[in-house]
Amino acid sequence: MRHSFHRADDRPPIVLLGVTGSIAAYKAAEIARALIRGGVRVRVVMTPAAERFVTPLTFEALTGSPAITERSASGPEISHIAAAREAAALLIAPATAHTIAKIALGLADNLLSEIALATTAPVFVAPAMNVEMYGHPATQANVATLRARGVTVFDPVAGELACGESGVGRLADPERIAQGVLRTVLKAGDLEGESFLVTAGPTREPIDPVRFISNRSSGRMGYAVAAAALARGARVRLVTGPVSLPAPPGAEVTRVETGSEMAEAVDRAIPASTVLVMAAAVSDWRPESPAGRKIKKGPGAPRIDLVQNPDILEKACRNKGGRIVVGFAAETDDLLAHAREKLARKGVDLLVANDVSSPDSGFDVETNRAVFFMADGAEESLPLMTKDRLADLILDHVRAIRLEGETRSVGARDRFENQ
Repeated sequence: MRHSFHRADDRPPIVLLGVTGSIAAYKAAEIARALIRGGVRVRVVMTPAAERFVTPLTFEALTGSPAITERSASGPEISHIAAAREAAALLIAPATAHTIAKIALGLADNLLSEIALATTAPVFVAPAMNVEMYGHPATQANVATLRARGVTVFDPVAGELACGESGVGRLADPERIAQGVLRTVLKAGDLEGESFLVTAGPTREPIDPVRFISNRSSGRMGYAVAAAALARGARVRLVTGPVSLPAPPGAEVTRVETGSEMAEAVDRAIPASTVLVMAAAVSDWRPESPAGRKIKKGPGAPRIDLVQNPDILEKACRNKGGRIVVGFAAETDDLLAHAREKLARKGVDLLVANDVSSPDSGFDVETNRAVFFMADGAEESLPLMTKDRLADLILDHVRAIRLEGETRSVGARDRFENQ
């Protein structure tokens, strides 16, 4: 899909926010606010059904521009072609099953579907509907069609729905949606030329053929970093332990089980990487001699001797050269002290530490509350945020580290040439 947009001046780019007739339409106001805070202008396009849930005046008050509706769409300045061409992105949130079907089929019977057909800018869709409607094969086929055409789909999440049922169908987090769009509109291509190697998920160390030592890592943080790096133009290889997440489209994926397998995969891939992000929760120990058969219950507990797994991060830092290395520290107590010690011991460029004893931060949740520890001793405490948002902030720091290194290199060369 060809992506382009036209701007007549140097003002912030415009995101067209399409709002359809879903009970979640009120959440589009939150998305609009988040987009504006992120540095873009927002123009809202409402379907007739959307106006039954939220008034156009609401969006005019939020964005400073009149909402575009079927009644207001008169004159060339707000025609579907003009609106499609001025947009840096089109986001449809919430998107009903009906609107998704129309866009998948190329139908254009209202202003929003006409814009979707006419735009060459990136398109984003955030479905919101009843769990049975979303799970229906027709809807799933239409969503798959949009993905195949390059549309970014913010998958709905599980929870209690307006109809009283529970299941997958709730609109994705508004902040997550906004950050995904902003990443494309404002940061597209700023990591072009970088080759990321990202590790994610837990490892499983076998005790016998049916038991293993592992941890609660879901892989969400590493997968979020991989997706964010791809969106910003980097090449990404993802080495992942066993997780239930879909691979980010465009990533080269290597799947492993044990810490030793992850170490071998990193060793193979690291020479071609310019950035290593070690988000995986690698088991520190493994059983020395896994049993070949299931250990049967006996009168006493079996003895399991443990040995240390390879320290992948430490080895990477010893031989990093010009490579940027990001490490993670998951702690349950004394977060700052443990993180500072790990920063000094490992020698990473950036350490991301978080308290995994908190129910809303760390393992197996969508959010994180992190502290950044930089190699120069600087520290930055961050509020609770989605892992997608945190991934973007990590990449902002990676880019800053790279630019600072390039500045130092240019300065050193200039001093040498002027001697």
